Amino acid sequence: MANTYSFKDVAASLAGPTGSANLGFGAAIAEEGISIDMTGDKNTMHIGADGTPMHSLHADKSGTVVIRVLKTSPINSILQTMYDNQQISSTLWGQNLIIVRENQSGDVTTAQFCAFKKKPNIKYAKEADVLDWEFHAGTIDTVLGVY
Repeated sequence: MANTYSFKDVAASLAGPTGSANLGFGAAIAEEGISIDMTGDKNTMHIGADGTPMHSLHADKSGTVVIRVLKTSPINSILQTMYDNQQISSTLWGQNLIIVRENQSGDVTTAQFCAFKKKPNIKYAKEADVLDWEFHAGTIDTVLGVY
């Protein structure tokens, strides 16, 4: 059983109505990599006057996927073209699928109904910047494997 993690084992992809892109190892992803954050809490708890707890399970599976790309990566051009083409029509918006796999452990995260949050901020300075491509995902499902 392995107990070593490496981004070399990460395979990620984006597919949508206006194109697709490889976002894993070899795509000039920045050191900060890919992050997947859930939007809200899964539970709300209320405590009654007598101390009795009541839990409310929320159906929300939405979240944000951030892909951090080196400024010099050709992936930026692909993502920019996808963004430009999808913003033309609401029928194209929010139809992207992002899948992230970590092959060593078997982790798989699937983000569906993804829309670009916005174009990344761009800075021209002494050192090249990292572009953060952010997506709002309607549903995110993750299965964590075992190392």
